[in-house]
Amino acid sequence: MDTKNLFMTPATARLVRAEYGLGLLVATVLFLTHLSEVRWLPAVILFVYIDLIGYLPGAIQYRRHKGRLHKTYYVLYNVMHSLVTQGLVTLGWIWLYGFEWALLALPIHLFGDRALFGNYLKPFGLHFEPQTHQSYRRFRSEYEAAGTAAEPDPKRLGSLSWP
Repeated sequence: MDTKNLFMTPATARLVRAEYGLGLLVATVLFLTHLSEVRWLPAVILFVYIDLIGYLPGAIQYRRHKGRLHKTYYVLYNVMHSLVTQGLVTLGWIWLYGFEWALLALPIHLFGDRALFGNYLKPFGLHFEPQTHQSYRRFRSEYEAAGTAAEPDPKRLGSLSWP
């Protein structure tokens, strides 16, 4: 993936999941290391509220309406599952109540979603619950048929201008 090709191959998706996995490991180790200092009610609330607001309403409506879903549910999911949003929640919590180890429930939830389940933010054009889009299936087939390594075209090499 780069700025001109906004897609992930299976290999890059596994690498991104591994990066989130490391974040999950670090947050979990810190949480477990300070287990005796964790206030459990805030930890549970912080962990669960993301899905109570951001996932469950959309999942219920998705099942009720056989896949048709208003964009509001995508926005709710994306806002609640955003590291930016939860980072701001963390900063606000620290400003109001001070730092506490229960706040690690937020990155544990988000990093867990990405590392363990491969759940990222949801684009409007895809189903709310993961399904391979026919266009992506076609693209992936063409991409794999073309080969995974980008080989330079020897005919074009002569026309390249070097600084």
